[in-house]
Amino acid sequence: MSIWEVILAFVVVVLMLVALLANVLVLLCFLYSSDIRKQVPGLFILNLTFCNLLMTVSNMPLTLAGIIFKSQPGGDQICHIVGFLETFLTTNSMLSMAALSIDRWIAVVFPLSYHSKMRYRDAALILSYTWLHSVSFPIVAASLSWVGFHHLYASCTLYNKRPEDRTQFVIFTGVFHTLSFLLSLVVLCFTYLKVLKVARFHCKRIDVITMQTLVLLVDIHPSVRERCLEEQKRRRQRATKKISTFIGTFVLCFAPYVITRLVELSSVVHINSHWGIISKCLAYSKAVSDPFVYSLLRHQYKKTWKDIINKILKRSSINSSALTSESHNRNILQLNE
Repeated sequence: MSIWEVILAFVVVVLMLVALLANVLVLLCFLYSSDIRKQVPGLFILNLTFCNLLMTVSNMPLTLAGIIFKSQPGGDQICHIVGFLETFLTTNSMLSMAALSIDRWIAVVFPLSYHSKMRYRDAALILSYTWLHSVSFPIVAASLSWVGFHHLYASCTLYNKRPEDRTQFVIFTGVFHTLSFLLSLVVLCFTYLKVLKVARFHCKRIDVITMQTLVLLVDIHPSVRERCLEEQKRRRQRATKKISTFIGTFVLCFAPYVITRLVELSSVVHINSHWGIISKCLAYSKAVSDPFVYSLLRHQYKKTWKDIINKILKRSSINSSALTSESHNRNILQLNE
């Protein structure tokens, strides 16, 4: 193994461990908190977490094995199943992010009618569509034998071995990435830019009220005035940062891999194998970032996972104190005897 392959293998191991821990923690928060379960976005986050976990335990280990051994890990049957899952889970996670953005758009732009427009039944219908949409492409690919081990990405994924099917495979790949990556990106940009527009409008209204109040309160202390102006500035930046994070992580993680897959279809351009694996690792890194971007850094999830950790620590401290007192009592009995 070269130094590059050692580094890439190490990166995959780190991604695996962090993705597993973070997504399991999101799942525990969902199971622990009834308030999170009652919320409609919780269904989309649960579906996204399921996709990330399955990707972590099925696809990442085989990519790691592909990097180390430089060949297909396992038999053809296993590789076909993992390749099928990779196509399904990637599409499903993209569409889940698009569904979350639609939910935020309705909540912010139509706050009074949100509960009538986005109910559990509506969320279940959206999830049903995402599953049908996601499973249709791998079914077609598997039926045409377009799933296998691709050395460029050291992964079991979409791959055409037959030169006579090249034209059909190029069309299929183009349609697949258009209706998964591009469609999700368009939905994310449309919905979150609408949300940003509304957020900025509300910020301007609050800013006007704040400035009017500061003008009226002529005797206000300068430090209080400065604090109000700083909060004003932070309020304007907060919405922009969040939306930039949502769209930015999506583009940063998926765009290099999708562009590489499309460029690869051209026989003119040669793609370095190390870059192929790096682009795959970037796509895997979305399973690491999603729990933090959509869940764990939010106030409700943060409070829930802190409660879970405190509960575990309290139990362990109670058990350790019980064991200590029990051993102490035994020592006293032995001395008395």
